[in-house]
Amino acid sequence: MKSFTAIMLALATLCLVAPLSLPTNAQDSSLAGFGKLDPSPPTGITPDEIIKKFGERETEFARARENYIFRQSVKVDTIDDDTGKVDGEYQQVTDITFSKEGKREEHVVFAPQNTLERATLQQQDLDDLEHGYPFVLASADLPLFNIAYLGRQKVDELDTYVFSAEPKVPDLKHRTFSGKVWVDQQDFQIVLINGKIVPDDVRRGHENYSPPFTTYYEQVDGKYWFPTYTKAEGVIHMPAQNGALSEDVHLRSIVKFTDYKQFRATSRIVFDGQDITNNKPPADQNNAPQPSPK
Repeated sequence: MKSFTAIMLALATLCLVAPLSLPTNAQDSSLAGFGKLDPSPPTGITPDEIIKKFGERETEFARARENYIFRQSVKVDTIDDDTGKVDGEYQQVTDITFSKEGKREEHVVFAPQNTLERATLQQQDLDDLEHGYPFVLASADLPLFNIAYLGRQKVDELDTYVFSAEPKVPDLKHRTFSGKVWVDQQDFQIVLINGKIVPDDVRRGHENYSPPFTTYYEQVDGKYWFPTYTKAEGVIHMPAQNGALSEDVHLRSIVKFTDYKQFRATSRIVFDGQDITNNKPPADQNNAPQPSPK
């Protein structure tokens, strides 16, 4: 399994208050592992051909991931900037599995009491954590984005193409990713993204702001790059409600996707409405051992 261990350790220490602007000339020593961004055109292939290829590979990956079981761990903290300590936390660990009938199921295996007081998680936030952060840019999605080639960049041991991806028409009902994507030059799959979920909801009484985040992908079964780790961190402005003062809240979210295993359906034998898969058939009387003559 290929991984971004060095990159994850470097980036996970950053406090992001705006989408991470990765270095174009590698001048930031805190981002060890990122080489210089080379803005020259790719060799032997056009940017449009790369986009088409990774759209096809992302489509394949999205289908494949639907056939994997995995564990999803979510933790959301509010941070006291005076002390640097966590002063509220939401945590949940869920196993994403399949039923005997092959239907997708979610089983919560750990969910301590929610102690968040300075922030409220809405369904939209939970959707971002579970579905927005593991971003997929499949072929069917490509027409919905303005995608621009930015260059080539070495990321840890990987050679990548870098693109910006911005939704053409931001829509509150279909919020999506906006930022940068790194595509492996060999596998033509997304291996790293950095940006935020857009648009923010600024309507009075409906305010909802998403912090910038970075998602890392790792190769599973030697074929697919699956999301494994997301960190989102930023200072979110909480508007005044019910006479309370407005407040800026330092929010940090970490999502982990682990224990990927391919689901293999098993066949069943049903007779007269009963599952007899594991039932042993009665012994054939003709072949049954006969008692020895006395």
